[in-house]
Amino acid sequence: MTESTPDPVPDSRIIERGRDVLRIESESVASLVGRLGESFSEAVRQIASIGGRVVVTGIGKSGIVARKLASTFSSTGTPAIFLHPVEAAHGDVGMLVNGDLVLALSKSGESSELESLMPVISRLGIPVIALTSEPDSSLARRADLVLDVSVQVEACPHDLAPTASSTAALAMGDALAMAVSELRGFGPEDFARLHPGGDLGRRLTWTVRDVMITDPDRVPALGAEANLGAAMHEIAHRQGTVPIVDGDSRVVGVITAGDLTRYADGRDDFLTHPVSAAMNAKPKTIGPEELATKALELIQRHGIMAVPVVDADDHLVGMLHLHDLLRARLT
Repeated sequence: MTESTPDPVPDSRIIERGRDVLRIESESVASLVGRLGESFSEAVRQIASIGGRVVVTGIGKSGIVARKLASTFSSTGTPAIFLHPVEAAHGDVGMLVNGDLVLALSKSGESSELESLMPVISRLGIPVIALTSEPDSSLARRADLVLDVSVQVEACPHDLAPTASSTAALAMGDALAMAVSELRGFGPEDFARLHPGGDLGRRLTWTVRDVMITDPDRVPALGAEANLGAAMHEIAHRQGTVPIVDGDSRVVGVITAGDLTRYADGRDDFLTHPVSAAMNAKPKTIGPEELATKALELIQRHGIMAVPVVDADDHLVGMLHLHDLLRARLT
């Protein structure tokens, strides 16, 4: 028998299928909203009050979602680990300690691997919260709390492969993690402490002191009595923004190329005038211990290229330029 060549699938059908999947999965997640009630609130409070860890477990696609949720809990202030139910039966159950709570994921609630694990967890006196599509399943009956993550249909065209159900379980787990995080008062500083590496860590932890220029040869400063000729030289050679200081090195103004150009308009002898005549007497400044991202926000909000860094008494301690922030990948 000769196999026939299948007709090519048109692009329109491919796009249509993709849209169907996105619609089914988004509707599945949306359907969870109306189900949240006292069981969800109680689950959040139980997790927030434990002295140990959230031990997330599941097999197959549920296991993959469980790994992700363990990571999400951990990165948002709730210590969590993933426990593979098969490995648990071969010694890893020793990972469970007093004060832990188990978050068990299973679409059917009847997976044999979880079923064999539940009596052990029960004997240890560890509470179980189940995320399942079957509230009457074996898992649900053994659990202390059950969160219904059932879906009407999978995005799989044969309604077989876990797709919408996996997405629903993931979304419900994220909802738990975020609600627990808020209940515990987990804030940006806590997040920064747990994410010290990479671009995210820099944005959340680096201060102005980590980025600013302090080299005297690169931090220009002029007294208010200096003339605009000197200011022009500094602007041309020192990256465009020059702090103006008093006799005690307190910043009393800044002058930029724009300030100089506006003042020079119509004045032939402007280079002999004092810098105080053209400077901005209300400059934007920032302290060295402020987050570098705050400095970036200041620079962008006011459309400036650089900002003097001052101590608590307004003494000049450095300069911070936009390109320093760019070079540090803080944008």
